Amino acid sequence: MPLEGGEELTRRAHNQISGRGEDLYASRQDFLDIFHEDLNGLYQLSFLLTGDHQKGERCFVSGIEDCAKQSSVFRGWARGWAKRVIAEQAIREMHPRRKDSNPASVPTGFYNNQRSRRSIGHFEVDSILGLADFERFVFVLCVLEHYRGHDCALLLGCPVSEVRQARTRAIAELAGIAQAEAVLTKTVSSVVA
Repeated sequence: MPLEGGEELTRRAHNQISGRGEDLYASRQDFLDIFHEDLNGLYQLSFLLTGDHQKGERCFVSGIEDCAKQSSVFRGWARGWAKRVIAEQAIREMHPRRKDSNPASVPTGFYNNQRSRRSIGHFEVDSILGLADFERFVFVLCVLEHYRGHDCALLLGCPVSEVRQARTRAIAELAGIAQAEAVLTKTVSSVVA
């Protein structure tokens, strides 16, 4: 049985919101401004998720288009929504799954000829790109973007336990790479000295 007076409460709430509705929701221009202001960060998110510049660019552009079509996102949530849309685009593009998780197909020249030392926090981009697809998605979303395990599991369509396991594997792998590089650097330094 519906609550009595519910229609009246709904009507009053609607009237309050409609009086300032334009201020509540992000406009197409708001999203375009977000993509313009955070171009590098949003593209980097797309690239790290896909592990490929062309796929990353496709996801980024699709993200702009999808966000520009949105009309029911609160203005205060627009930046987070833009990141989520990019993550969804990357998931559609890559279909990351634990069972068929393979390291990103990064061109060999990227590692050999153009060895970058770009970092994100404590992690090198090249090391992140070397993670298997599923682990990379979980690492980027949970660790770098601070998504909760439950939210990441919903996006990836898997149990939370798989997200926790993948996050643990990714961190362990990245820690192992960092440790190996530290040993190699120390060894090279002692040989050169």
